[in-house]
Amino acid sequence: MLKKALDNFQKKSLKERFLLVIGMMFFLIYLTLGLIIIFWDELPLSMPYNYRVVFGVILILYSFLRFIRFFNKEENNNE
Repeated sequence: MLKKALDNFQKKSLKERFLLVIGMMFFLIYLTLGLIIIFWDELPLSMPYNYRVVFGVILILYSFLRFIRFFNKEENNNE
């Protein structure tokens, strides 16, 4: 499976590889930001803890939504 993914990555054009890297980077950014908002106590954000948890969870869910949509779009383009 990993070999198939690597072969598929190498077959992509430079633009498609760049967009793949950018998509993965933003997935990690949103995921990290959501975790930081939830767990970093000294974060200079004047928000009650309950709202911070909700906002962090929304960011994490959004990151996974982007991740799933990105790879579903990639699978549709390969067919």
